[in-house]
Amino acid sequence: MPECQNCGSFVTADYVRVFSPNDLENPRVCPRCKDKIRDGSTIREARSTRRT
Repeated sequence: MPECQNCGSFVTADYVRVFSPNDLENPRVCPRCKDKIRDGSTIREARSTRRT
């Protein structure tokens, strides 16, 4: 099962297919990550605390 490389949370295969580059099986960040976010094709530190 795919899991986030940053926080280790489970993600669906559809999430990986849509939000990860083709060569990755596990996303670099997911919606549950509080410290990082996707910014286009890159990953950056979150500027503020994210809501869960």
